[in-house]
Amino acid sequence: MRHGSNPNAEGRTGMATRKSTGSASGKAYYMISAVAQKYNIHPQTLRLYEREGLLKPSRTDGNTRLYSDEDLQRLETILSLTRDLGVNLAGVEIVLNMRQKMEDMQHEVNEFMAYVKGELERGLGDWEQRLNTALVRTTPADIVRQAPPAAPGAAPDASQAAPPRDADRRSR
Repeated sequence: MRHGSNPNAEGRTGMATRKSTGSASGKAYYMISAVAQKYNIHPQTLRLYEREGLLKPSRTDGNTRLYSDEDLQRLETILSLTRDLGVNLAGVEIVLNMRQKMEDMQHEVNEFMAYVKGELERGLGDWEQRLNTALVRTTPADIVRQAPPAAPGAAPDASQAAPPRDADRRSR
């Protein structure tokens, strides 16, 4: 049963509600009692997960926790890790952080691929012109660092010294 955005109605029933966010998104939100019942866990467990930073439910003006569908998906992951795989909460935090980093990296890769695709669609005809304007012209000799000439009477540079002989190596 779904209710309107009346916080008093949602506070009494514990069922799903549509949170009034000023937009017409109409997302479903669930109270702690409904979530606890659905997943067969104690409400204190949900509060613990929030204290540990594993869940971040939104709040009503009256400070009632409201869990979104995304929160429920995250809770299912947490429960799967703890119940099925025996992972402790510290391990759950690490796994969730790694998953978030992987999602962020995937987003960056997708953005880069879209950029490359856009560049390819712009055409390869002017690639040579863009390459010439994007790079600094230099010769290979400019890139290789030249050793300064040794001053007269100075000891030779160690990099220019002859390699040690076999007899020198054995005496060490």
